[in-house]
Amino acid sequence: MVLRIGAIALMAALAAPAAAQPQPATLLAGACQGCHGVTGAGAQGIPAIAQTMTRAEFVAAMQEFRANRREATVMGRIARGYTDAEFAALAAHYGR
Repeated sequence: MVLRIGAIALMAALAAPAAAQPQPATLLAGACQGCHGVTGAGAQGIPAIAQTMTRAEFVAAMQEFRANRREATVMGRIARGYTDAEFAALAAHYGR
C-alpha cells in the first residue's frame, strides 16, 4: 500500500511540471532575451524586436539573417538554428 501511494505521488509530481511547460514561442523567445531583453525592447545598441514589425516582416527578416542576405553580427548564426515554423511562432510572440 505504501509503495502504491509513493508511486502515485511520484507520477503526480512528474506530471505537474509537464502541465506547466511554457508555450513553444515562449521557449523560443528565451534565446532572444539575452540580447533583446525579456520584453524584446532592446537596449544599448541592440534593436527592439517587439512590436516593431508585422509578423510577415519579422519572418522575412529572420529568413534573410538565416540566408546571410541581411547584415548582422551574430543573427545569421543564430537564425540558422530555427525553422520557418519557429520564425512564425516568434513573429506571433514579438510582432505587431
